[in-house]
Amino acid sequence: MTAAGAGSPARPWPRLAAAAVLAVLALGSFAREAGAHHVGAYTPRDNDVSANFKQIKFSVQAGKFDVARRLYVEGGLRKELRARASTLPPGLEASIAGALQGRDAGRAEGGLMIFFMALIRELVAEADRHLADTAIAAEARATTGRKLLEAVWRYYNLVDFAVTQRDVKAATGIRLAFEEAEEFVKPKSPAPERARAALARIDRLTGALIEASSTTRRDS
Repeated sequence: MTAAGAGSPARPWPRLAAAAVLAVLALGSFAREAGAHHVGAYTPRDNDVSANFKQIKFSVQAGKFDVARRLYVEGGLRKELRARASTLPPGLEASIAGALQGRDAGRAEGGLMIFFMALIRELVAEADRHLADTAIAAEARATTGRKLLEAVWRYYNLVDFAVTQRDVKAATGIRLAFEEAEEFVKPKSPAPERARAALARIDRLTGALIEASSTTRRDS
């Protein structure tokens, strides 16, 4: 996987999709040893949300669920979740807290996966709006597209293992669509409008994962 570029998005994601230096980070399952599985060689440096997720994940891996719950309640991830509550499945915030309280790593992982899928969909929608704006030069649209794809990859890479465990086909489809979109926004001969079909596939796959996982969460 190639490293994405950097820039600064239009509303409403200036912080979440901020410019970042790429760093080598091996990311594993929420409920397994860190580094057990990862996709690609590079991921963007953490922001408050991704750093807080890793803190929670590592606490759960160590069996410190009380610490994990405190990190969740007090951390940047929950703040962002609460800010986006109107666009998320009802009860998601309480469900994650309850799973941590009940020492249910799998349920907590599923809830957090839903949250990151929703963040990805917002970023994909923002990227599509920029790529579709033909009043802007192709090079400028490609630059913004690379930056937004960097943010998409940051969040997807955190939960790739959780997605793969639940739906291998969807996980593969998201990775392939990401790679396709990335090709069309490279600095040399960019074709930003051609990246939109790949973004549409990411949106469709992440939306289906949210719906399926939300149904499972309600029925459990």
